[in-house]
Amino acid sequence: MLTLDSGNVLLKPSHRRQVMSWLRRTIRLGQRVGNFTLNIAMQRVGKSYEVRVTAHDSIGTLVVRSKRHDWRDAMRDLVQRLTSWLHEQQIRRAMA
Repeated sequence: MLTLDSGNVLLKPSHRRQVMSWLRRTIRLGQRVGNFTLNIAMQRVGKSYEVRVTAHDSIGTLVVRSKRHDWRDAMRDLVQRLTSWLHEQQIRRAMA
């Protein structure tokens, strides 16, 4: 399950599609681990964008935030962190 709360950040439909394409691998990895939920909250703070991600799966929970000058940079950073975390979770599940 994926929830995107754009807050006070205006995202065009093309931006939403771009975010979904970045998250495609993450969602696939989360489904393999099981019981995966992903909540993304975007907020504009001054001249910066803050993106918070809360991910929960059958093994654990991850809460990460990124604050950058561009929302794309913040989202890319979080997608990379989330993908590596889910990859580690998948390895842990395979070991158990």
